[in-house]
Amino acid sequence: MILHALVLTLHLLAAAFWVGGMACMHFAVRPSAVTTLPPGQRLPFMTAALGRFFAGVLWAVIVVLFTGLALILGRGGFTAAHWSVHAMFGLGLVMMAVFGYIRWAAYPRLQRTVAQSDWTSAAPVLDGIRRLVAFNMTLGVGVYFIALVGRAF
Repeated sequence: MILHALVLTLHLLAAAFWVGGMACMHFAVRPSAVTTLPPGQRLPFMTAALGRFFAGVLWAVIVVLFTGLALILGRGGFTAAHWSVHAMFGLGLVMMAVFGYIRWAAYPRLQRTVAQSDWTSAAPVLDGIRRLVAFNMTLGVGVYFIALVGRAF
């Protein structure tokens, strides 16, 4: 029972870092950068901030995936799991795929355009990342909702 509690704690901490970090970047860091920094400072700043955040998210994704699987397998596997567990797992996989696209497709484009000081090209790339982060954050809130009330249905 203690092992289950420790694995669940790791799972929830990693998920909180991921979803909470997206909320912080989306609702605090980006709007502050937009209102206080010109493009020549804002875009390199956001690129650097995202790079640090993505490094943490990568670890969070790994922890969420493996602890989630451990929790499912520890309780009898997918066949014994409630529909809410299947929903959380499925949404989590979608979130991981979106993060993978952001991290390994969109973010390198942002890095290239910022390294070239091409602010006109960098801004729409950053906006695309912002939209994907907002989508992923919405999915993450949905996962939390399912985790909290899913058993009631």
